[in-house]
Amino acid sequence: MNLLKSALLAAVVSISHFSYSQKTSNQDSKFAVGFSTGLNRGLAFNVNFTALQPVETLPLHFRFGIGYTKLDPGNSADARRIFINNATNGVPEEKGKAFDYRLDFMWKTELLNLEESYLVFGPRYSSFTANFNYIGGNEDFDVTSKQFGLGFGAETQFKISEQFNLVAAVGLDYFFNNTLKGHDTSYSPDNDNVNPRNDNENNDTQFTFSDANKAIKQPSLMPRVLLGVVYKL
Repeated sequence: MNLLKSALLAAVVSISHFSYSQKTSNQDSKFAVGFSTGLNRGLAFNVNFTALQPVETLPLHFRFGIGYTKLDPGNSADARRIFINNATNGVPEEKGKAFDYRLDFMWKTELLNLEESYLVFGPRYSSFTANFNYIGGNEDFDVTSKQFGLGFGAETQFKISEQFNLVAAVGLDYFFNNTLKGHDTSYSPDNDNVNPRNDNENNDTQFTFSDANKAIKQPSLMPRVLLGVVYKL
């Protein structure tokens, strides 16, 4: 009996010590990693790394994230006319993607009256590629752009366990127009264009950045709705 009591006492002490250690460890967490997926004008995936309140006097986290989004690349017929030639043969296949890099400042707030909520804002950078392939038409080319932007949103985290949180986030990113490059042609917002093509449907006047920007759907306004998880290190 004494041996049983001793074993039970040792078990209780061990569990208490483990629980206390876990609690202390989580309170001392300085970093977190996360993954989320959802819609960002297209199907999106994001991974991120967060420094948890590195400045003790500010209720602010710093997060760096990298995202991948599948996007509508634009109008394949107009893309060919504006960047290549006026040919119409071939069956078009098109796809678009963007990698985005973001720095988020996460300001803890009680506005939503939820367990753990944040206002999120910060700078953005996007690397966009639209691909147009004309099967049977001997044309396969990319149109690319690199853009800076800004974003803001709101985020709530729900505790799953001592280390895992479920994340729900909404937001809006805005990217500034930048040069569109494709084949041997480029169109810039100031219309300092390189080798612009002629519009055979409009008295052979040269295409402009406005024409290219309508044809190619480079990131502009990018609404975000994401769900994911966060793991505190």
